Amino acid sequence: MSIDANSHPPATGLPGPPVKANSEPAKLLKLPGLMAMSAYMILLAVVAVVYVVQGRVGALYLIFPALFVAAGLGMLLLLRWAWALTLAAVALLAGWFLWSFTTQHIAASLVQGLLNLVFFLYLVRTDVRKNLH
Repeated sequence: MSIDANSHPPATGLPGPPVKANSEPAKLLKLPGLMAMSAYMILLAVVAVVYVVQGRVGALYLIFPALFVAAGLGMLLLLRWAWALTLAAVALLAGWFLWSFTTQHIAASLVQGLLNLVFFLYLVRTDVRKNLH
């Protein structure tokens, strides 16, 4: 009697061992803000590259888009180091935009600063941090 590797045991009506499904997409879908944060980090990277291409900033500034892309893609994989990188970027941008608003009184800086502050507050939530690894 030979055993086929692709055959299944006969159905006996007894429950089998629990099957652990891949829960990564399920975790990510429960936290849609992480997907939005990932898209935001990619958008920041694109804007930074455009600034370098236009000559507004030096070529050394290309370090930031590399970090932004790494943080954005790492957030999709629910990695803790990407969360920390995104948190640092959002906190620094919030401070920079709010400082820019206080010195230059440009309304767009206030909006961007408050938006980054909302992103920061989302990222420090307990349910977001406990789903990262």
